[in-house]
Amino acid sequence: MRSPAAAEFSDALPSPTSPAATPSHPSSGRHFYLAVDRLQFKMRTLLELLGVVADRRGALPIAVGVSSRDELDLVCADVASLPFVSLSPLYSDQAESERASVLDKFRQATIQWNHTKAAAADIADSPKTESADSKLTIVVATDACLPQATLGEAPLMARVLINYELPTKKEAYFRHGIVINMVVGGEVATLKALEETSGLLIAEMPIHVRYMQEYHHFTCYMTCSCGLNRKHLLWQVSEIL
Repeated sequence: MRSPAAAEFSDALPSPTSPAATPSHPSSGRHFYLAVDRLQFKMRTLLELLGVVADRRGALPIAVGVSSRDELDLVCADVASLPFVSLSPLYSDQAESERASVLDKFRQATIQWNHTKAAAADIADSPKTESADSKLTIVVATDACLPQATLGEAPLMARVLINYELPTKKEAYFRHGIVINMVVGGEVATLKALEETSGLLIAEMPIHVRYMQEYHHFTCYMTCSCGLNRKHLLWQVSEIL
């Protein structure tokens, strides 16, 4: 399970305040859950998800959160094999200059993507804001190395965060932007417990994805037995990003 440090991720995407938010835990984020039948399908599901996002959103900046250095190495090895990804690792024992370079590159990519998206919206209503040869800008980070406001560090500004494991503290769910949490098997019970204790609306994914737009704060819950159905996921991504 992930450590509480996952809550340090900060996203640049503003959204309307959720009806489920409370004064003590204001939230304007949208949280999605991908449930995978078995652990061995988890990485395949992540790679398929990234492929669909690349198809729809080009150079979208994405942060992937992991709980350990071993897991970071595993995720980086597989994700780096994708031809449409520009990837940088972020870990606790990284040289300060290298860490600063990774963070600056990611933040600049986020700013550029936001500007490009805004410009595209002024020209035409297009489902894709980047050219076909653009690469996803991805940072894979361990919990211990996340930017810390207490140290005077600027937030990561990830437009989308993929938690490769569920955060263990409910405070991690109260954030801005789009968060996709990947769960395996019995972790679905954790979602039910979260619903009861946090006040968040956690809805199973409806048959018609457009109905999800009625919620400001909701969960996308999909069971994958051997990887995602690409056509179905393409439809989902077009609705949430």
